[in-house]
Amino acid sequence: MRFVIQRVAHASVSSGGRVLGKIGRGFMVLIGVSEEDTKETADKMVKKMLGLRIFEDENGKTNLNLHTVNGGLLLISQFTLYADCRKGNRPSFIHAGGPDMAGRLYEYIIAECRKQVPVVERGEFGADMKVELLNDGPFTIVLDSAEL
Repeated sequence: MRFVIQRVAHASVSSGGRVLGKIGRGFMVLIGVSEEDTKETADKMVKKMLGLRIFEDENGKTNLNLHTVNGGLLLISQFTLYADCRKGNRPSFIHAGGPDMAGRLYEYIIAECRKQVPVVERGEFGADMKVELLNDGPFTIVLDSAEL
């Protein structure tokens, strides 16, 4: 599983001209699910993400987590995080989780985050979406379950 986490001042996602989700300060997270991922994998990733202390405190040190700053989450599925570009110029996605399994894990991640974070917005699984954000920093972190 891969999360691309961007600390944002604000972010939104839309599809077909309709806003699906919108947050102020918080994390905009692109979520990629591999064929090997499980709920246990998702639990580890969510715990790590929510514990990240990447917001600045009163001294300008990155010491505060999402909960401490009352931040929101915008969670967006993105199977292309498992693109394999080693051969040729056309990426392969054979390591991305299948739509049924990946969709279930995406919904599971959203549900688990909603248990801990008051504002959790989302994209639409499998949809063509447009994402807008103001990256604060910029500050971007890639979490890969293979490295946890």
